[in-house]
Amino acid sequence: MPSASDWFDRFMPGIMRCRLDDLVLETPVQGMPALSARLGVDIRIKLEDLQPVFSFKLRGAYAKLKSLTTEEKERGVICASAGNHAQGVAMAARDLGIDAVVVMPAITPDIKVNSVEKVGSRVIIHVDDFDTACERALEIAQQERLTFVHPY
Repeated sequence: MPSASDWFDRFMPGIMRCRLDDLVLETPVQGMPALSARLGVDIRIKLEDLQPVFSFKLRGAYAKLKSLTTEEKERGVICASAGNHAQGVAMAARDLGIDAVVVMPAITPDIKVNSVEKVGSRVIIHVDDFDTACERALEIAQQERLTFVHPY
């Protein structure tokens, strides 16, 4: 069975070539010796909770926003999220000078809504579930010619 370091060597080089280090932190990988021994494989975890938004979601959002054309950046972006993706898009947009709109379901905790607003994104609270909020974000994206930033 391949070790975690074999996996890292095989899949991480492409990710490591994506220059995100002006906003995204290089976080450590921590071994899990007790779990590794119990399962008989080398298990390690990436400590993405050390990112400014406490999640790996900043990486994808920042990479996506950096890849936009100048015209797309000028028009702005929109996403739907109830948390970490919203924070990642909001922080990346602020760093790159892009206007961002985040559609959040009404069940989103205030701490998440406030953190998105705090970095300057416009928040729209829409209904109680993510799927409907996502549909609304797609409608707004089309109406306002914004680039939709998918959470996956």
